[in-house]
Amino acid sequence: MHPLIGNLDSLKISELENKINDLTRKYFSTQNFEVQQQIVMALDSYKSELSRRQQEEYNKMMVSRNKDLDKLINVN
Repeated sequence: MHPLIGNLDSLKISELENKINDLTRKYFSTQNFEVQQQIVMALDSYKSELSRRQQEEYNKMMVSRNKDLDKLINVN
């Protein structure tokens, strides 16, 4: 987690994606290695949060999916 990035819970998924795109663009526009390293740390924080949220959404979808189709396939 980047020390200057606060709580990311208040950001929407689209806002996280916008931040990632913006930081990626900034990473490639600078030649300063130290700045690039700071951007990488920030990117890791945003990507980690996005990944966590996507995993939560996937888990919710798997729990609430229609399980009737599972009964149609009987492999014996």
